[in-house]
Amino acid sequence: MAGLLETIAVPRAAAAAASPSLSPVSGRRSSVKFSLFNGLKIQSTRSSVSFSSFTKSVPSRGGRIVCEAQDTAVLVPGVNDQSWETLVIGSKLPVLVEFWAPWCGPCRMIHPVIDELSQEFADKFKFFKVNTDESPGIATRYGIRSIPTVMIFKDGEKKDTVIGAVPKTTLTACIEKFL
Repeated sequence: MAGLLETIAVPRAAAAAASPSLSPVSGRRSSVKFSLFNGLKIQSTRSSVSFSSFTKSVPSRGGRIVCEAQDTAVLVPGVNDQSWETLVIGSKLPVLVEFWAPWCGPCRMIHPVIDELSQEFADKFKFFKVNTDESPGIATRYGIRSIPTVMIFKDGEKKDTVIGAVPKTTLTACIEKFL
């Protein structure tokens, strides 16, 4: 069965430690292709090269870095420049807003915590996220210089700020101050 490529899903730590091993069937080295989230990757870019008789698209050097998990916070809806005033400032309930970016590792670490809190306090608080790459105006208006940053708004005013990937207990304590 030489050349057989299998795809398996394994935890990231196991994938990092994995290496080709001897196949019990053939005694040869076999390759294993892992299907897992790798975080950031370089997406190749193509540029057009024109000659007198034709134009061809060719790969260029480098590329742009993209995140494979841009939608990791699926329970908390996003807010942008157009919906900010209505959803956050005009809210009758207190609002927790997470400022994040797709390339930010600590942001991806805090997403599940924010998701859990959004379920626990669903009837008492609103939860939103702002992608600072897509809505830099909001980030600038509130002086966001580091992400992740979590802000709590009540009656349209900024009341509290937490910077960094903090434990759930820290965010819970901040939320409970405004209930």
